[in-house]
Amino acid sequence: MSDTHERTEPIALAEVDLLIGGMTCASCAARIEKRLNKLDGVTATVNYATEQAKIHAPDSVSTDDLVAQVESAGYTARPARTVGQPSGDEGSSPDEVDETLPLRNRLITSAVLAVPVILMAMVPALQFDYWQWLSLTLAAPVVTWGAWPFHRAAWLNLRHAT
Repeated sequence: MSDTHERTEPIALAEVDLLIGGMTCASCAARIEKRLNKLDGVTATVNYATEQAKIHAPDSVSTDDLVAQVESAGYTARPARTVGQPSGDEGSSPDEVDETLPLRNRLITSAVLAVPVILMAMVPALQFDYWQWLSLTLAAPVVTWGAWPFHRAAWLNLRHAT
């Protein structure tokens, strides 16, 4: 008897790490993972805590395809820097931005605007005619601009039905 089975070469899989942005809960990670796994030959694991996706994909699937798939789910993605990549100058590259800086600015501005509102509400000596209008004027930016990341996350979660 002769053996006539065809031998197929295993498909070369590349390992890609993506940094994922915009996740607000574990179901977001599951949604991204499900979306990535829909691609032929792709096996993805998304970690909500580290905001990273570890993807094993055939060479026919490019990193841009993976990023586009994540972005089509409503999140942001960019390739993670690998160990072999140069880190650039002694500081950070233009791509590396302190993500906490805008949140810190929102916190400081909101606190500066909220303290007078709290003081006027709690200390009767600071109250004057129509002081509530000043409180409204000071509190409105805190509720709208200062809390915008929360409003945006709530809207995205409603849109994703989570």
